[in-house]
Amino acid sequence: MTQSGINERGPRADTATEAFVTHRNLLFTVAYELLGSAADAEDVLQETWLRWVDVDLAAVRDRRAYLVRIVTRKALDRLRTLSRRRESYIGPWLPEPLLTTPDVAEDVELADSVSMAMLLVLETLQPVERAVFVLREVFDLAYEEIAAAVGKSQAAVRQLAHRARTHVAARRPRGTGSPAEHRAALLAFQRAVETGELQDLLDILAPDVVALSDGGGVKSALPRPVVGADAVARLLSTGWWRTDARRTVEPVQINGSPALLIRLDGEIDGVLAVHVDNGHVTGAYHVRNPEKLSHINRPTTVSR
Repeated sequence: MTQSGINERGPRADTATEAFVTHRNLLFTVAYELLGSAADAEDVLQETWLRWVDVDLAAVRDRRAYLVRIVTRKALDRLRTLSRRRESYIGPWLPEPLLTTPDVAEDVELADSVSMAMLLVLETLQPVERAVFVLREVFDLAYEEIAAAVGKSQAAVRQLAHRARTHVAARRPRGTGSPAEHRAALLAFQRAVETGELQDLLDILAPDVVALSDGGGVKSALPRPVVGADAVARLLSTGWWRTDARRTVEPVQINGSPALLIRLDGEIDGVLAVHVDNGHVTGAYHVRNPEKLSHINRPTTVSR
């Protein structure tokens, strides 16, 4: 490096840092929606930063778009590796839950895009399809910007976007319940957990409700999905939640929606999130894997 380069390093680094900090929450959200893992999203942000500080900023016309391009490419590299790991994952895989602030729910589209139910749908897309869908449908990027981010032509990106939209539309949850409906559903779950009373729960479970539990092979969890209102209610009554430890249940905001934080003897044991459609629970997502609970102690900011 020339002496001139050394002298210019300070102001240049300050400018790079300012741009990165300005867009950090957006970059994290892009990475998280592509990976379904907050820990991996944080790693991708670190890799993005290391790449960003070596960029000639004078040649960058749109810093936000350039940063999104870097984070997308880094996330795609990691997503391909994660896809292979998940093939050998023990039991059902669920996204890593985020403790979010109440304002996230005010942006309905953002809250829907980071919901547990939607992240599970995104898992069924191919990596590049997922990136195109997220960048177009959630962050409203132009096809030109998306093409640069994923290394495809604009024509190819348009085809990928159409295919991904069709795929997601066929698999996405039927609807999104109101915050009041979510709270009512979770209250019924809470009563079932604390008292064993199941009638309120049976009243709000959809006939085809699906319950998923992720222990990652570390904590006991459901080895496979449980389907149907009677089966899910029976599961609760026969010991899904039973333990000798002292259990407390706390309402929280997870991934933009009301959820339950479960503690055993004061220690975080898991999170229960639900998807509600027309007042009925169609999906229940129980995360116990300790490696996925690190972002429950403090709120995580997501943004578009």
